[in-house]
Amino acid sequence: MLRKLRHDELLQQRLTNEVALAKERHPVSLLLHNIRSLYNVGSLFRTADAALAQKLHICGYTPAPPRKEIEKTALGAVDSVPWEYHTSTVEAIVALREQGIKVFALELTSDSRSVYSFEKKDFPLCLVLGNEITGVDDDVLAVCDGAVDIPMYGVKHSLNVSVAAGVALFEAVAAWRREGG
Repeated sequence: MLRKLRHDELLQQRLTNEVALAKERHPVSLLLHNIRSLYNVGSLFRTADAALAQKLHICGYTPAPPRKEIEKTALGAVDSVPWEYHTSTVEAIVALREQGIKVFALELTSDSRSVYSFEKKDFPLCLVLGNEITGVDDDVLAVCDGAVDIPMYGVKHSLNVSVAAGVALFEAVAAWRREGG
């Protein structure tokens, strides 16, 4: 019979911040481009921690820690996920690409491919997450290696940015692990 794990059992499995920061991380980063909501930023930290993502790149007017609203949804993940702030999203992407990191916007475009199509050659990768209303700006798209999207089957053609990031991030991690990473 299934039994939900008790809190003390979960704590026994939990990494310390020090161990998490020293652990080999999945070669997938998130770049937050002009995200407005502090709560979305906190949620993205928490999701990045859960996936053991490489790093969070906070860009433009996206709010950065320390902020109590970010902490509320991050639940301490700002201390277990490496992150850095960049004033320019375009410059951050150019620098990532110069390091050999593939950069994909999570955006519906005329040439986007499914997030379910990642292959070993796509890694290491960084997913660009755009503004909650306007998405990823055209000048940012212009410097990305490509775009990926999440197939939509209903009436709506978008998800909340933190939900979409969770789907894409965990699919990227699954693809990396499937491909023998």
